[in-house]
Amino acid sequence: MSFDYQKSIDFLLENGREVIQYRLHKEILRDLTEAEEAVLLDKVMQTPDYRLLMTHVKPNGYIGTGMHSWEKFKSSPLDDGENAARLLHNYAIPRDLPVVRNFVKAMRDDAVLEQEFSYYNPEKARLQTRSIGINSGSTLDVTLYTCQALLGYGDDPEMRHFVDASYQAFVSLLDYEDINAITIYNPSLKRKYNYPTITPDTYFPCQYHLETLANTRSWRTPENIARLAEAIDHHDRITKDFGGFAVKMGGKQVGPGWAYMNPFFPLSFPQKAPNHRKTLTALAKVCGDRTQVVRESLDTLQEMLAGDGVLRTTFASSYEKSRFKDNFRSGHPYAEAGLEPDHRKDTAIWCELTFWAVEFLHIIECMREET
Repeated sequence: MSFDYQKSIDFLLENGREVIQYRLHKEILRDLTEAEEAVLLDKVMQTPDYRLLMTHVKPNGYIGTGMHSWEKFKSSPLDDGENAARLLHNYAIPRDLPVVRNFVKAMRDDAVLEQEFSYYNPEKARLQTRSIGINSGSTLDVTLYTCQALLGYGDDPEMRHFVDASYQAFVSLLDYEDINAITIYNPSLKRKYNYPTITPDTYFPCQYHLETLANTRSWRTPENIARLAEAIDHHDRITKDFGGFAVKMGGKQVGPGWAYMNPFFPLSFPQKAPNHRKTLTALAKVCGDRTQVVRESLDTLQEMLAGDGVLRTTFASSYEKSRFKDNFRSGHPYAEAGLEPDHRKDTAIWCELTFWAVEFLHIIECMREET
Protein backbone atom coordinates (compact mmCIF):
# COMPACT_ATOMS: atom_id res chain seq x y z
CA MET A 1 0.00 0.00 0.00
CA SER A 2 1.34 3.40 -0.98
CA PHE A 3 0.69 6.50 1.07
CA ASP A 4 -0.96 9.51 -0.52
CA TYR A 5 1.13 12.48 0.55
CA GLN A 6 0.85 14.56 -2.61
CA LYS A 7 -0.87 17.43 -0.75
CA SER A 8 2.01 17.48 1.70
CA ILE A 9 4.54 17.56 -1.12
CA ASP A 10 2.68 20.37 -2.86
CA PHE A 11 2.79 22.42 0.34
CA LEU A 12 6.53 21.83 0.70
CA LEU A 13 7.23 22.65 -2.94
CA GLU A 14 5.46 25.97 -2.49
CA ASN A 15 6.77 26.93 0.95
CA GLY A 16 9.95 25.01 1.81
CA ARG A 17 13.34 26.68 1.67
CA GLU A 18 16.67 25.49 0.28
CA VAL A 19 17.39 22.37 2.35
CA ILE A 20 13.84 21.05 2.21
CA GLN A 21 13.68 21.59 -1.56
CA TYR A 22 16.99 19.76 -1.99
CA ARG A 23 16.09 16.80 0.19
CA LEU A 24 12.52 16.58 -1.10
CA HIS A 25 13.63 16.31 -4.72
CA LYS A 26 16.68 14.15 -3.98
CA GLU A 27 15.26 11.66 -1.49
CA ILE A 28 11.49 11.60 -1.96
CA LEU A 29 10.67 12.62 -5.52
CA ARG A 30 13.99 11.45 -6.96
CA ASP A 31 13.43 13.58 -10.02
CA LEU A 32 16.73 15.45 -10.37
CA THR A 33 19.25 15.36 -13.14
CA GLU A 34 22.88 15.56 -12.07
CA ALA A 35 22.99 19.22 -13.05
CA GLU A 36 19.76 20.05 -11.19
CA GLU A 37 21.01 18.35 -8.05
CA ALA A 38 24.24 20.36 -8.21
CA VAL A 39 22.27 23.61 -8.43
CA LEU A 40 20.13 22.75 -5.40
CA LEU A 41 23.16 21.55 -3.44
CA ASP A 42 24.94 24.82 -4.14
CA LYS A 43 21.95 26.69 -2.68
CA VAL A 44 22.16 24.54 0.46
CA MET A 45 25.83 25.41 0.76
CA GLN A 46 24.98 29.12 0.76
CA THR A 47 22.70 28.83 3.79
CA PRO A 48 23.89 30.57 6.98
CA ASP A 49 24.44 27.45 9.08
CA TYR A 50 26.40 25.63 6.39
CA ARG A 51 28.62 28.65 5.83
CA LEU A 52 29.15 28.90 9.58
CA LEU A 53 30.11 25.24 9.74
CA MET A 54 32.74 25.76 7.05
CA THR A 55 34.49 28.32 9.25
CA HIS A 56 35.16 25.51 11.75
CA VAL A 57 36.84 23.15 9.26
CA LYS A 58 40.50 22.68 10.20
CA PRO A 59 43.46 21.95 7.91
CA ASN A 60 43.60 18.35 9.18
CA GLY A 61 39.97 17.82 8.14
CA TYR A 62 38.47 17.78 11.63
CA ILE A 63 35.52 20.08 12.26
CA GLY A 64 34.93 21.92 15.51
CA THR A 65 36.27 21.59 19.03
CA GLY A 66 36.19 18.05 20.36
CA MET A 67 33.03 15.94 20.14
CA HIS A 68 29.86 16.43 22.20
CA SER A 69 32.08 18.92 23.95
CA TRP A 70 32.03 21.59 26.63
CA GLU A 71 29.93 24.64 25.83
CA LYS A 72 32.47 27.06 27.26
CA PHE A 73 34.99 26.12 24.55
CA LYS A 74 32.64 26.62 21.58
CA SER A 75 32.63 29.81 19.55
CA SER A 76 29.32 28.77 17.95
CA PRO A 77 26.88 25.84 18.26
CA LEU A 78 28.55 24.22 15.24
CA ASP A 79 32.02 24.46 16.77
CA ASP A 80 31.71 20.83 17.84
CA GLY A 81 32.44 17.59 16.01
CA GLU A 82 29.11 15.92 16.71
CA ASN A 83 27.03 19.00 15.94
CA ALA A 84 28.93 19.47 12.68
CA ALA A 85 28.40 15.84 11.65
CA ARG A 86 24.70 16.07 12.41
CA LEU A 87 24.25 19.19 10.31
CA LEU A 88 26.05 17.57 7.36
CA HIS A 89 23.74 14.57 7.79
CA ASN A 90 20.60 16.68 8.16
CA TYR A 91 21.51 18.64 5.05
CA ALA A 92 22.23 15.43 3.10
CA ILE A 93 25.71 16.61 2.05
CA PRO A 94 27.16 13.87 -0.22
CA ARG A 95 29.71 11.59 1.39
CA ASP A 96 32.23 12.03 -1.42
CA LEU A 97 32.64 15.78 -0.94
CA PRO A 98 36.01 16.73 0.63
CA VAL A 99 34.43 18.32 3.72
CA VAL A 100 32.77 14.99 4.60
CA ARG A 101 35.46 12.63 3.38
CA ASN A 102 38.25 14.49 5.18
CA PHE A 103 36.23 14.75 8.38
CA VAL A 104 35.73 10.98 8.49
CA LYS A 105 39.41 10.44 7.73
CA ALA A 106 40.30 12.74 10.65
CA MET A 107 38.00 10.80 13.01
CA ARG A 108 39.91 7.64 12.10
CA ASP A 109 43.37 9.15 12.64
CA ASP A 110 44.70 8.68 16.20
CA ALA A 111 47.24 11.47 15.79
CA VAL A 112 44.52 13.93 14.74
CA LEU A 113 42.28 12.88 17.63
CA GLU A 114 45.09 13.31 20.14
CA GLN A 115 45.59 16.83 18.79
CA GLU A 116 41.87 17.70 18.78
CA PHE A 117 41.17 16.36 22.28
CA SER A 118 44.19 17.97 23.94
CA TYR A 119 42.46 21.27 24.72
CA TYR A 120 41.18 20.21 28.15
CA ASN A 121 42.41 17.57 30.61
CA PRO A 122 39.01 15.85 31.02
CA GLU A 123 38.90 15.49 27.23
CA LYS A 124 42.36 13.94 27.20
CA ALA A 125 41.15 11.36 29.71
CA ARG A 126 37.98 10.81 27.69
CA LEU A 127 40.06 10.02 24.61
CA GLN A 128 42.31 7.63 26.52
CA THR A 129 39.31 5.56 27.67
CA ARG A 130 37.38 5.90 24.41
CA SER A 131 37.12 2.16 23.71
CA ILE A 132 35.63 1.24 27.11
CA GLY A 133 31.84 1.09 27.11
CA ILE A 134 30.88 0.61 23.48
CA ASN A 135 28.22 -1.98 24.38
CA SER A 136 26.54 0.30 26.92
CA GLY A 137 26.91 3.56 24.97
CA SER A 138 29.05 5.23 27.63
CA THR A 139 32.20 6.22 25.75
CA LEU A 140 33.57 8.68 23.22
CA ASP A 141 33.97 6.01 20.54
CA VAL A 142 30.19 5.55 20.46
CA THR A 143 29.81 9.17 19.33
CA LEU A 144 32.73 9.01 16.89
CA TYR A 145 31.38 5.87 15.23
CA THR A 146 27.82 7.16 15.06
CA CYS A 147 28.99 10.35 13.38
CA GLN A 148 30.77 8.27 10.74
CA ALA A 149 27.56 6.32 10.14
CA LEU A 150 25.57 9.56 9.83
CA LEU A 151 28.04 10.76 7.22
CA GLY A 152 27.61 7.63 5.07
CA TYR A 153 30.65 5.59 6.15
CA GLY A 154 28.98 3.19 8.55
CA ASP A 155 29.33 0.10 6.36
CA ASP A 156 33.13 0.36 6.10
CA PRO A 157 35.15 -2.50 7.68
CA GLU A 158 36.39 -0.10 10.37
CA MET A 159 32.82 0.20 11.62
CA ARG A 160 31.72 -3.44 11.57
CA HIS A 161 32.41 -4.15 15.26
CA PHE A 162 30.34 -1.18 16.37
CA VAL A 163 27.46 -2.03 14.02
CA ASP A 164 27.46 -5.54 15.51
CA ALA A 165 27.53 -4.10 19.03
CA SER A 166 24.65 -1.76 18.19
CA TYR A 167 22.55 -4.68 16.99
CA GLN A 168 23.41 -6.78 20.05
CA ALA A 169 22.56 -3.87 22.35
CA PHE A 170 18.92 -4.34 21.33
CA VAL A 171 18.54 -8.07 20.71
CA SER A 172 20.36 -9.00 23.94
CA LEU A 173 17.30 -7.69 25.80
CA LEU A 174 15.35 -10.70 24.54
CA ASP A 175 17.25 -12.75 27.12
CA TYR A 176 15.58 -10.85 29.99
CA GLU A 177 12.02 -10.95 31.25
CA ASP A 178 12.91 -8.49 34.01
CA ILE A 179 15.14 -5.56 33.00
CA ASN A 180 16.39 -5.23 36.57
CA ALA A 181 18.26 -8.50 36.03
CA ILE A 182 20.97 -6.69 34.07
CA THR A 183 21.83 -4.38 36.98
CA ILE A 184 23.91 -4.77 40.11
CA TYR A 185 22.77 -3.04 43.27
CA ASN A 186 24.03 -3.01 46.85
CA PRO A 187 21.57 -1.19 49.13
CA SER A 188 24.06 -1.37 52.00
CA LEU A 189 26.51 1.03 50.39
CA LYS A 190 26.63 4.31 52.28
CA ARG A 191 27.17 7.01 49.72
CA LYS A 192 25.41 10.13 48.57
CA TYR A 193 24.60 8.66 45.16
CA ASN A 194 23.94 4.95 45.06
CA TYR A 195 22.26 3.69 41.92
CA PRO A 196 21.87 0.27 40.35
CA THR A 197 24.80 -0.14 37.93
CA ILE A 198 25.85 -2.09 34.88
CA THR A 199 29.37 -2.78 33.70
CA PRO A 200 30.68 -0.94 30.62
CA ASP A 201 30.61 -4.23 28.69
CA THR A 202 26.92 -4.88 29.39
CA TYR A 203 24.79 -4.54 26.27
CA PHE A 204 22.09 -1.91 26.55
CA PRO A 205 20.64 0.21 23.70
CA CYS A 206 21.04 3.95 23.36
CA GLN A 207 20.26 6.59 20.73
CA TYR A 208 23.71 6.22 19.19
CA HIS A 209 23.23 2.49 18.67
CA LEU A 210 19.86 3.10 17.04
CA GLU A 211 21.10 5.87 14.76
CA THR A 212 24.02 3.72 13.63
CA LEU A 213 21.69 0.85 12.69
CA ALA A 214 19.36 3.30 10.95
CA ASN A 215 22.17 4.56 8.73
CA THR A 216 23.89 1.27 7.84
CA ARG A 217 22.98 -1.76 5.77
CA SER A 218 25.64 -4.39 6.51
CA TRP A 219 23.59 -5.91 9.35
CA ARG A 220 20.35 -6.12 7.41
CA THR A 221 18.83 -9.47 6.59
CA PRO A 222 15.11 -10.27 6.79
CA GLU A 223 15.84 -12.36 9.88
CA ASN A 224 17.85 -9.63 11.61
CA ILE A 225 15.22 -6.98 10.90
CA ALA A 226 12.47 -9.22 12.29
CA ARG A 227 14.51 -10.01 15.40
CA LEU A 228 15.32 -6.35 15.97
CA ALA A 229 11.63 -5.44 15.74
CA GLU A 230 10.87 -8.17 18.28
CA ALA A 231 13.58 -6.77 20.57
CA ILE A 232 12.23 -3.21 20.34
CA ASP A 233 8.72 -4.32 21.29
CA HIS A 234 10.17 -6.43 24.11
CA HIS A 235 12.21 -3.44 25.30
CA ASP A 236 9.02 -1.39 25.56
CA ARG A 237 7.35 -4.06 27.69
CA ILE A 238 10.16 -4.67 30.17
CA THR A 239 11.25 -1.05 30.70
CA LYS A 240 7.87 0.14 31.99
CA ASP A 241 8.41 1.62 35.45
CA PHE A 242 12.15 0.92 35.20
CA GLY A 243 14.17 3.07 37.60
CA GLY A 244 17.29 3.21 35.46
CA PHE A 245 20.97 2.70 36.23
CA ALA A 246 24.45 4.15 36.06
CA VAL A 247 27.54 2.64 34.45
CA LYS A 248 30.32 1.66 36.84
CA MET A 249 33.62 2.79 35.34
CA GLY A 250 36.87 2.90 37.30
CA GLY A 251 35.10 2.82 40.63
CA LYS A 252 32.82 5.68 39.66
CA GLN A 253 29.16 5.71 38.66
CA VAL A 254 28.67 7.63 35.42
CA GLY A 255 25.60 8.38 33.40
CA PRO A 256 25.09 6.16 30.33
CA GLY A 257 25.08 7.87 26.96
CA TRP A 258 21.49 8.62 26.04
CA ALA A 259 20.31 5.14 27.07
CA TYR A 260 16.76 3.96 26.38
CA MET A 261 15.74 3.25 29.97
CA ASN A 262 12.04 3.82 29.27
CA PRO A 263 9.69 2.61 26.55
CA PHE A 264 9.63 4.39 23.22
CA PHE A 265 6.50 6.51 23.09
CA PRO A 266 4.38 7.15 20.00
CA LEU A 267 3.86 10.43 18.21
CA SER A 268 2.00 13.14 20.08
CA PHE A 269 1.68 16.93 19.75
CA PRO A 270 2.83 19.32 20.92
CA GLN A 271 5.75 17.16 21.93
CA LYS A 272 8.38 18.69 24.18
CA ALA A 273 10.81 15.76 23.99
CA PRO A 274 13.53 17.29 21.81
CA ASN A 275 14.56 14.16 19.93
CA HIS A 276 11.14 12.48 19.71
CA ARG A 277 10.50 12.62 15.97
CA LYS A 278 14.17 11.95 15.23
CA THR A 279 13.95 8.73 17.25
CA LEU A 280 10.76 7.67 15.46
CA THR A 281 12.50 8.24 12.14
CA ALA A 282 15.36 5.98 13.17
CA LEU A 283 12.93 3.30 14.39
CA ALA A 284 11.18 3.40 11.01
CA LYS A 285 14.52 3.11 9.21
CA VAL A 286 15.50 -0.06 11.02
CA CYS A 287 12.19 -1.96 11.07
CA GLY A 288 9.61 -0.06 9.05
CA ASP A 289 6.20 -0.43 10.71
CA ARG A 290 6.93 -3.79 12.33
CA THR A 291 7.07 -2.30 15.83
CA GLN A 292 4.06 -1.23 17.88
CA VAL A 293 5.36 2.29 18.53
CA VAL A 294 5.81 3.01 14.83
CA ARG A 295 2.39 1.60 13.93
CA GLU A 296 0.71 3.77 16.56
CA SER A 297 2.65 6.82 15.36
CA LEU A 298 1.70 6.05 11.78
CA ASP A 299 -2.00 5.97 12.65
CA THR A 300 -1.74 9.32 14.47
CA LEU A 301 0.20 10.91 11.64
CA GLN A 302 -2.23 9.83 8.94
CA GLU A 303 -5.11 11.29 10.96
CA MET A 304 -3.28 14.61 11.31
CA LEU A 305 -2.53 14.78 7.58
CA ALA A 306 -6.04 13.80 6.48
CA GLY A 307 -7.14 17.38 5.72
CA ASP A 308 -4.81 19.52 3.64
CA GLY A 309 -1.72 17.36 4.14
CA VAL A 310 0.04 19.90 6.38
CA LEU A 311 1.29 18.75 9.78
CA ARG A 312 0.47 21.44 12.32
CA THR A 313 0.16 21.67 16.07
CA THR A 314 -1.26 24.14 18.57
CA PHE A 315 0.45 25.62 21.61
CA ALA A 316 -0.94 26.33 25.05
CA SER A 317 1.22 29.42 25.46
CA SER A 318 3.82 31.57 23.75
CA TYR A 319 6.42 29.99 26.03
CA GLU A 320 5.47 26.50 24.86
CA LYS A 321 5.73 27.66 21.27
CA SER A 322 9.13 29.20 21.91
CA ARG A 323 10.38 25.97 23.46
CA PHE A 324 9.02 23.99 20.54
CA LYS A 325 10.85 26.21 18.05
CA ASP A 326 14.04 25.87 20.08
CA ASN A 327 13.99 22.17 19.27
CA PHE A 328 14.76 22.94 15.64
CA ARG A 329 18.44 23.59 16.19
CA SER A 330 20.64 22.51 13.30
CA GLY A 331 23.17 19.85 14.11
CA HIS A 332 22.32 19.44 17.78
CA PRO A 333 22.24 15.92 19.27
CA TYR A 334 19.27 16.66 21.56
CA ALA A 335 17.08 18.47 19.04
CA GLU A 336 15.23 17.87 15.81
CA ALA A 337 16.77 18.31 12.40
CA GLY A 338 16.38 22.02 11.75
CA LEU A 339 16.09 22.45 7.99
CA GLU A 340 14.54 25.89 7.66
CA PRO A 341 16.88 28.89 8.19
CA ASP A 342 14.55 30.56 10.72
CA HIS A 343 11.19 29.97 12.36
CA ARG A 344 9.81 33.45 12.80
CA LYS A 345 6.76 32.51 10.73
CA ASP A 346 4.52 29.55 11.56
CA THR A 347 4.84 28.36 7.97
CA ALA A 348 8.46 27.45 8.64
CA ILE A 349 7.40 25.28 11.59
CA TRP A 350 4.76 23.55 9.47
CA CYS A 351 7.38 22.96 6.76
CA GLU A 352 9.69 21.29 9.28
CA LEU A 353 6.93 19.06 10.60
CA THR A 354 5.42 18.28 7.21
CA PHE A 355 8.78 17.34 5.71
CA TRP A 356 9.37 15.03 8.66
CA ALA A 357 5.93 13.48 8.04
CA VAL A 358 6.65 12.90 4.36
CA GLU A 359 10.07 11.45 5.16
CA PHE A 360 8.58 9.14 7.81
CA LEU A 361 5.89 7.85 5.44
CA HIS A 362 8.40 7.45 2.62
CA ILE A 363 10.76 5.42 4.83
CA ILE A 364 7.96 3.05 5.86
CA GLU A 365 6.86 2.70 2.25
CA CYS A 366 10.40 1.81 1.15
CA MET A 367 10.84 -0.66 4.01
CA ARG A 368 7.64 -2.43 3.01
CA GLU A 369 8.93 -2.79 -0.52
CA GLU A 370 12.28 -4.14 0.65
CA THR A 371 10.92 -6.68 3.11
